[in-house]
Amino acid sequence: MFNYRNLFVVTIISVFTFGHISASFAQTVFSLTQSQKNQAQKSPTPTSLDNLNPNPNLLQFPTKSEEVKILVTQPITLEQALELARCNNRDLQVGILTLERSRAALREAQAALYPNFGLSTDVSRGQSASDQLSAELRSRGGIPTSQEAASTTFSGAAQLSYNIYTSGSRSARIRAAEEQLRFDELDVQRLSAEIGLQVATQYYDLQQADEQVRINRAAVENAQRSLKDAQALESAGVGTRFDVLRFQVNLANAQQDLTNSVSQQLVAARLLAVTLSLPQSTNISAADSVKIAGLWNQTLEDSIVLAFQNRPELQQQLVQRNINEQQRRLALAEVRPQVSLVASYNLLDVFNDRVGITDGYSLGVRANWNLFDGGAARARSAQSKANINIAETRFTSQRNQIRYQVEQSYSNLQSNLSNVQTATVALNQAQEALTLARLRFQAGVGTQTDVIASETELTRAEGNRVRAILDYNRALAGLQRAVSNLGNP
Repeated sequence: MFNYRNLFVVTIISVFTFGHISASFAQTVFSLTQSQKNQAQKSPTPTSLDNLNPNPNLLQFPTKSEEVKILVTQPITLEQALELARCNNRDLQVGILTLERSRAALREAQAALYPNFGLSTDVSRGQSASDQLSAELRSRGGIPTSQEAASTTFSGAAQLSYNIYTSGSRSARIRAAEEQLRFDELDVQRLSAEIGLQVATQYYDLQQADEQVRINRAAVENAQRSLKDAQALESAGVGTRFDVLRFQVNLANAQQDLTNSVSQQLVAARLLAVTLSLPQSTNISAADSVKIAGLWNQTLEDSIVLAFQNRPELQQQLVQRNINEQQRRLALAEVRPQVSLVASYNLLDVFNDRVGITDGYSLGVRANWNLFDGGAARARSAQSKANINIAETRFTSQRNQIRYQVEQSYSNLQSNLSNVQTATVALNQAQEALTLARLRFQAGVGTQTDVIASETELTRAEGNRVRAILDYNRALAGLQRAVSNLGNP
């Protein structure tokens, strides 16, 4: 008979106390200085960037030309470009999704700390050939039978299992998942810094393209002015046709340079738009004026030490070493004893058999020990040990590479700062030389060659100064990236 006192009541309360590991990615290390921020506030750039956010449909596939036509061009500051990159860059989003996947994998590994509990039921109706034959023989022999040949059966079972001892495989798997989560967190920081450098460099490239357009447009205006002077002198009878032709050629060359620079400006803007994942119908331009982005007050030695302390790439190699160590332990645990606790409870009832529900239970300890696997576990352990040595070697290589990056950026920063000062003096001299050359030509004591040479030198001096400033800003951004500085220098 069914006895309710034999029923097992199995209650499992699983309390997961996962420490929330923040996935906050590093603030981009390339920020505007205070002067740039003040300039950005004075500019007419809109503060809202909502219209620059891409379509939330990641599977958007334009099929009409109207859907990809550029309808608006919005100027943005470098600070706004970095903010858009933090929100919309696809590579960074992939890194964050990878981090979420590792966090879920950690929860999966931690599930081994708790027992497994399952329920199963089965209701079936059937009859065997032997029961049917026996019933038929009884019927032919005149022996009455009260039991049907077919029967309906209900069965249910509950099972509880828990791994008591795993030879360290459970803790190794959890520890490996934790280290993988840490590795992906560091990778998000690395991606954030890399994308910050990429955005800053592309923004400076766009500024240089804008300035080159401005310089070439000014060169065209100077060439047109010189051509008018030559034509006026020719009309007055004191100039020659040769002078006019020389200035016409100079104007044609300046117009060609302007056309090429406009094309480069468009390419630079679209490249930055791709990095920022802008909408299909939106383009951007640089709102910041060209100026020095800031000064670096650390010495070379302090910068190198700061890089060793902050760079996530070095920490990633250490984390990878820890992951390989846990995988080595996990491989060895496969040929060591495994002990688990197994408890089960079951019910059985055959309908219309005049017998009540019957029940039963079992409680036991199960042990497994794979004594010989052909050396596969030790081979996997040897592979993990080799991976540990690889991670240590890569740590050394990465450390040397980081030092080289800091030294290279620091040297470029110093040389470009000197170039800015030299280019500024040269620009002032070129402007004065062009003014004198034009006055001499108008007075008839100079030649058109002097004017053309002075115009060319002025264009070159303006380009050199812009290039020196932006090269300095690029070197500063590279140095900030090299040391992973999270704040203003």
